[in-house]
Amino acid sequence: MAWRNHSTITEFILTGLSNNPHIEALLFVFFLGIYLLTVTGNLMMLLVIRTDARLHTPMYFFLSNLSFLDLCFSSVTEPKLLKDLLSEKKTISVEGCLTQVFFVFITAGTEAFLLSVMAYDRYAAICHPLLYGQVMSSQFCVRLVFISRCLASFNSVVILLLALNLDFCEAQTIHHYTCELPSLFPLSCSDISINIDILICSILLHGLGTFLPIFFSYARIVSTILSISSTSGRTKAFSTCSSHLIAVTLFFGSGLIRYLMPTSGSSLDMLSSLQYSAVTPLLNPLIYSLKNQEVKAAVRRTLGKILHYLR
Repeated sequence: MAWRNHSTITEFILTGLSNNPHIEALLFVFFLGIYLLTVTGNLMMLLVIRTDARLHTPMYFFLSNLSFLDLCFSSVTEPKLLKDLLSEKKTISVEGCLTQVFFVFITAGTEAFLLSVMAYDRYAAICHPLLYGQVMSSQFCVRLVFISRCLASFNSVVILLLALNLDFCEAQTIHHYTCELPSLFPLSCSDISINIDILICSILLHGLGTFLPIFFSYARIVSTILSISSTSGRTKAFSTCSSHLIAVTLFFGSGLIRYLMPTSGSSLDMLSSLQYSAVTPLLNPLIYSLKNQEVKAAVRRTLGKILHYLR
């Protein structure tokens, strides 16, 4: 029954980032570079963590999952964006649009849960170092990642059901470069008040459910770090958290702005979407590699092995 609601409209038209062919050509080169760097950086992180035995710890297990998610997340929207930048008519089928909505939510939702899990990992490492090996066992870590994916999948199904329940009658122009549920609501000719309320509740529950554990974990971490007597000890303890804090700020900041602020069709909507779907997946491997001596050393070892095999 849900699919019959969309019988009048079979495709949507995306306004994209620009309608100037010259600007679109420059944007294509720019975002192609971003996408290639994102894929390369995250694949490198996966390769380094997988092949270097020194990085087979809970922290890097979660980081490898984060790199995999960033790889998937960027691939949900950026290939379509690149295609549209070379096309005169930017269209997407209703089925394709709803599929994109689903995968945006499942990848972004899993990443939010994973960032929360990574905060707990840092809390266990800094506040309970003697019990860290027992608390963060390999089975427990796998279980945390599995639960994160299940919860994000459940939330994504709820969001998809909201989208399937929308009626699209005449308006078919999405003032965006991609399909996101807030951009679809203004096109619906049905009553969307309940849908908006459910979406806001879902985002708040998901956001608070993942952000509050991060907040409380870091409250305990800061308290523990301040109790360390030596300056070098405090610096070393904080350095293990700084990369994660930057990743959390980038992801949650732009994501909450996009989904909790009213959709206006302005450049701010697209900038916030680009921040969490294109820029953050690019920056995460750079943040964790540039600010982490262990990762930098592992990258050098891995590149050395690759060059040795190529000779």
